[in-house]
Amino acid sequence: MTLLEKIIARAKANKQRIVLPESLEERTLTAADKALADDLAEIILIGSREEIFNLANKLNLKNIEKATIIDPATSEKTEEYAQLLFELRKKKGMTIEEARKLTQNPLYFGCLIIKSGDADGQISGALSTTGDTLRPALQIIKCAPGISCVSGAMLMITQTPQYGEEGVLVIGDVAVTPMPDANQLAQIAVCTAQTAKSVAGFANPRVAMLSFSTKGSAKHEVVDKVVEATRLAKELAPSLKIDGELQADAALVPSVGQKKAPGSDIAGKANVLVFPCLEVGNIAYKLVQRLGNADAIGPILQGIARPVNDLSRGCSVDDIYKMIAITACQAMDAK
Repeated sequence: MTLLEKIIARAKANKQRIVLPESLEERTLTAADKALADDLAEIILIGSREEIFNLANKLNLKNIEKATIIDPATSEKTEEYAQLLFELRKKKGMTIEEARKLTQNPLYFGCLIIKSGDADGQISGALSTTGDTLRPALQIIKCAPGISCVSGAMLMITQTPQYGEEGVLVIGDVAVTPMPDANQLAQIAVCTAQTAKSVAGFANPRVAMLSFSTKGSAKHEVVDKVVEATRLAKELAPSLKIDGELQADAALVPSVGQKKAPGSDIAGKANVLVFPCLEVGNIAYKLVQRLGNADAIGPILQGIARPVNDLSRGCSVDDIYKMIAITACQAMDAK
């Protein structure tokens, strides 16, 4: 069974309530139909029931009637959600009138459903920007306890089974925080390890904090940041198996790890890689994907108290279907 098949199987075995607020986007509605047909998750669509079914009929979709459809314009819970948003944001100057207006926005409405305990996760981005996806999530659901920054992990399925977890690696941050400080980098490490457990199914995440130096082989302030981040990550998650600073080859190759970092429990055995900044992470995963012919799944947003994931506006139906399964796996772990 492939990693993706395992993720889908876990989602089916413990169905979660996933909100798709972009219900009138054709790829999204088609993916929802497939998810409902496969019993992958309980799907909540935000929008007009009439408009959703008109589009479903146009696309010849047969399973949308299995979804829960909520229209902010007519829902009996809309005012309750508006009051909740007002309470959450009044110290920031939001009025009840502004809260009522925002509650009509499906991205906000979906996050309010989750905050109220009536759903488990949300996916958007086929129509919306990353900022539009993250803004309501951070204002309403907020970050997980002990976490103050959001980051993005990627599942890398390589053709080199001798590395990582039979060729699978979880890496971060590749999507959100451009230049994390040591504290943020420590949080990224802890969150990426959690994603490795909840999504990739790693029973034993082994985190390598990457740098151009291994155990003091080079001196620079950016190396110092990685060393400090490793220390802080150990404080944040004392049971986490983590080491750094390590060069990429020392993290992955047993013979190199033994030579460069003797005595390390992580060197040569890492299955989770944390990059020192977004620039490095984004470049590295794209190189591995293209030159190494690896499959890259993600990015998977992490650090939010309940999962909210962002899609590329160029995403396919299959991409959305996979993200429903991934978000469901994250939701199980977040409860």
